[in-house]
Amino acid sequence: MKVLKFGGTSVGSVNAMNQVIKIVLEAATQEPIIVVSSAMSGVTDQLIHIAQLASKSDESYKQLIHKLEEKHFATVKELIDVKNQSNILSCIKKYINEIEIFCEGISMLQELSARSLDRIQSYGELISTKILYAKLSLLDKFPVQWIDSRTLIKTDHQFGVAKVDYELSTPLMESYFTNNVYQIYVVPGFIASTKENITTTLGRGGSDLTGAIYAKCIQASSLEIWTDVSGMMTADPRIVSTVKPINRISYHEALELSHFGAKIIYPPTIQPVMSMGIPVWIKNTFSPKDEGTLIENESTNTEIVRGISSVKDICLLNLEGPAMLGIPGFSKRLFGCLADENISVILITQSSSEYSICVAIHKKDSKKAKVKIDHEFHLEIRDQKINPLIVENNLAIIALVGEKMKSHPGISGKLFSALGKNGINVRAIAQGSSEKNISTVISEDDIRKAVNVLHEAFFDSTKKQLNVFVIGVGNVGSKLLEQFKQQEAYLLKNQNLQINVVGLANSKQVLIDEQGIDIEDWKALLLASPKNNVHYFVQEIIHKNLRNSVFVDITANADVASVYNKLLEKSIAIVACNKIACSRGYEEYKNLKKLTREFNTSFLFETNVGAGLPIIGTLNDLLKSGDKIHSIKAVLSGTLNYVFNTYDASVPFADVVKKAQDEGYTEPDPRLDLGGTDVMRKILILARESGQQIEMNEIENNGFLPASCFEGSVADFYKELRKHESHFKDIYEKAKKENCKLKFVASFEFGKAKVQLEHVSADSPFYHLYGKDNLVLFHTKRYYEQPLVIKGAGAGADVTASGIFADIIRAVKN
Repeated sequence: MKVLKFGGTSVGSVNAMNQVIKIVLEAATQEPIIVVSSAMSGVTDQLIHIAQLASKSDESYKQLIHKLEEKHFATVKELIDVKNQSNILSCIKKYINEIEIFCEGISMLQELSARSLDRIQSYGELISTKILYAKLSLLDKFPVQWIDSRTLIKTDHQFGVAKVDYELSTPLMESYFTNNVYQIYVVPGFIASTKENITTTLGRGGSDLTGAIYAKCIQASSLEIWTDVSGMMTADPRIVSTVKPINRISYHEALELSHFGAKIIYPPTIQPVMSMGIPVWIKNTFSPKDEGTLIENESTNTEIVRGISSVKDICLLNLEGPAMLGIPGFSKRLFGCLADENISVILITQSSSEYSICVAIHKKDSKKAKVKIDHEFHLEIRDQKINPLIVENNLAIIALVGEKMKSHPGISGKLFSALGKNGINVRAIAQGSSEKNISTVISEDDIRKAVNVLHEAFFDSTKKQLNVFVIGVGNVGSKLLEQFKQQEAYLLKNQNLQINVVGLANSKQVLIDEQGIDIEDWKALLLASPKNNVHYFVQEIIHKNLRNSVFVDITANADVASVYNKLLEKSIAIVACNKIACSRGYEEYKNLKKLTREFNTSFLFETNVGAGLPIIGTLNDLLKSGDKIHSIKAVLSGTLNYVFNTYDASVPFADVVKKAQDEGYTEPDPRLDLGGTDVMRKILILARESGQQIEMNEIENNGFLPASCFEGSVADFYKELRKHESHFKDIYEKAKKENCKLKFVASFEFGKAKVQLEHVSADSPFYHLYGKDNLVLFHTKRYYEQPLVIKGAGAGADVTASGIFADIIRAVKN
């Protein structure tokens, strides 16, 4: 004989009930079956609400009873032919009348006891199973019998969560099913009775337990739990979009997962069937051909971690104080207090010094726990031997479950590394000696992020998703988005990376889509977005709290640079093309570096110096390997190199500069390039990365622009360039007369930095530097006679975008 249990959604509508009928009839062709059913979805909650209103003498409960009657009547009228409806409608009416009678009594007494509530709740399952029984009987396919579970399942008097008395229940069931020859038995779940025949219930979700009780007592061949999902999943599909089905799982693993928030099966259901070795199937009523999940003694699957579950609304109770050191009995008193208040302990951890003990309980119990425990230890608290109980709220528990974890080292390390990399703080940890479960307490705000991070780490090893927020979508930003699109397939195949562009912003508008912005249509989408600013953008990034988040700054905006600290403090990686943050005051630069280390994240700015050239990365590698920088000499402005390689006095200097700007080589304000400010920032950053404490005003700048060029707007700047064309011709002619070329050179040596326009001769490494190329010479302890040379394009939207792209990938791989 087999037991099939159907949940509330499985009998929640006429269509659902018809699907249940099909499943039941097919199962009955193979062997006798017991069909356990919940109340129609939402009915139990309605009954509780009705009882609560009645206890307050609120007459509106009568209208709700009438609506309940109408709901069930409508179901019968659609499910069963008119000529066969009278008996079942009369039965339902009888039950509704009983509900009314009980509620009248509750209303008069203005008291709702647990015993009365159990009786009221029982009618949901009584009515739903009567409807199913009526339909099956009328089909006349198999002999069908309806049984009141209260006659066969006996419990104690703990109303609401009654415990089953198997010594009484087992012989009752054995006797009943031995002497009956029906092929289908329909029984209500959730309800039972005491040996005095007083109605009890088995707790919310107790219909699953009812199925397990029948399966255990009759030693069923299997138990099937039919619900609205296709079995157990590796995580909650409402949180993780890439969950995978668990086809096979052991009793112990299922028990651990169900206790920690996997609501597919009611936790007490496992124990009865586990003791008898009865297999349990979790199946989908609405997709019955799906394999579902088989729960059995030992799982044949090879996965080390089987699932991740989570539970919200947790609080931590911390009891600590010097009087606890080495003194036995404190734990006993603490747990005695919780037991007296009927408070369940979910997790326990204690410091090895015995100075403190920490337990996790449900948030709803925190107030009474605080009162009880502080009262119990009031003398120790008064004498300052123990601190008053500390209660931490707004927490959640994440549990990693798998029987094979115990034989594989490194699981805990991987768990904590994944959480730490994403800025998720662990408040408490618990792991049993069996190592089937590693539980961590975290902030409730981090639960979605944490579950996704761990699922990616343990189940999505073929793909890592980066959630990217880009501010600044001009020339470089546009090229970056194009490169994302071009490299999408390559990254997924070769790097196991998926770049999900979640946010875009310019100086006026912000576009955010957690599911990912369509790169093909980003311009129109951003244009249609509401007006907003960088502070709103950052606020939303922090609020979204997505895993593997990277903030990409492709602006030259000081306001954007000022928010870096807020992002780093949330362990959000930053990739900056913007030079301002690293070239501000040394203390600000140092603080950003400190935050990067403190919050275990990345702050990368390779494009600050040489667009896509690996200058900062190479410098850092030299220092990490123990080398020492003696001097740096470089042409660091692709813009200035292009300008002086192009200008030959045949075309006005202003036209050459304008062409460079049009080609996208200059900053939005070309004076930052031509005035040397941009190069000053670059050599400043290299000096700081070398370990030098230096400020911008300490850099010597021997500029070549007339002072009037720095006054007014960019348009005024170009007018001034034209006025001073003779000045630029003179500079060019002097260099030409000496057979030299003009190069704007930055240097750092002996702790000093300077930038200036130089005449370079043919024997200089800078002489044959063409177009917009940059060149950097590192003289170090190891590269003393011959410098380490880095050379290549140092300007342009494409190469700068590629440098940013590389930093983004590096940020999440660090």
